[in-house]
Amino acid sequence: MLAYIARRIVYVVPIVLSVALVCFMLVHITPGDPLVAVLPADASQELAAQLRAAYGFDRPLPVQFGLWLWKALHGDLGTSIATGRPVLAEVMRAVSNTVTLAIAAAIIGFSFGLLFGLIAGYFRDTWIDKMATGIAIAGVSVPHYWLGMVLVIVFSVQLNWLPAVGAGPGGSGQWAWDWAHIRFLILPAITTSVIPMGIVTRTVRALTGDILSQDFVEALRAKGLRETGVFGHVIKNAAPTALAVMGLQLGYMLGGSILVETVFSWPGSGLLLNSAIFQRDLPLLQGTILVLALFFVLLNLSVDIAQALIDPRIKRA
Repeated sequence: MLAYIARRIVYVVPIVLSVALVCFMLVHITPGDPLVAVLPADASQELAAQLRAAYGFDRPLPVQFGLWLWKALHGDLGTSIATGRPVLAEVMRAVSNTVTLAIAAAIIGFSFGLLFGLIAGYFRDTWIDKMATGIAIAGVSVPHYWLGMVLVIVFSVQLNWLPAVGAGPGGSGQWAWDWAHIRFLILPAITTSVIPMGIVTRTVRALTGDILSQDFVEALRAKGLRETGVFGHVIKNAAPTALAVMGLQLGYMLGGSILVETVFSWPGSGLLLNSAIFQRDLPLLQGTILVLALFFVLLNLSVDIAQALIDPRIKRA
């Protein structure tokens, strides 16, 4: 098992380097000068050259990438052009809020997705299956931003039950696990959870139906095994694939939904990316994309290891 984990970690190294290269190049091939956001309209050529040299934009791209990667390995992602604050501090504060939102959305989405998927798989081709499948299709089809606006109109404007925007009372961006802050989390978490719920429901339904149709399930029932025991075997065989799908969905949620966080003004990585894009803040944009991509890679690594622990056949393969 240790050899498998070590091999997976070795595979991650070139992926991380490739991700860093892509993050660096994507923000440099876009048109426009990133220093326009901070330079006054009547700035002289000398001032522009000094500022460009201070941020390293006057050097060749390979040199810029090498210096940026070296600093990033030491925890220095540069300084934000728009705010003048360290990029790492800005990104980690936003990512912590996104992680909070993603965990809440994952609990909602995965719980209902597993429930609906198992029910639909056990009662295949019945009205129960059609109802659960319809909920899943609706969850995948409904646009995030539209559902968010509808929830705000119903629960915030008309019923006045829940706050519409922000992450805490008084516009505070500091999170705390109390009811005053959880109220701000409910609507964006529900909005973020609907697509993962639909995908997990459809995946688990297909897995459950396929496993129940296999010969070993009939053999277990013929031996007199109770339905609870059969259910345990179904869960064990469906777990690796379901875990992989849930890991990918959690990675997408950790990546942040720009539209959802913008609708609810949630101070997460999506909202930070949105502001960095419009302000052409290259250091902040690079740092945010890199941190989110690393989260995604590490999450996939964790899922691979968890799959091998659950199903030893993966490790042997």
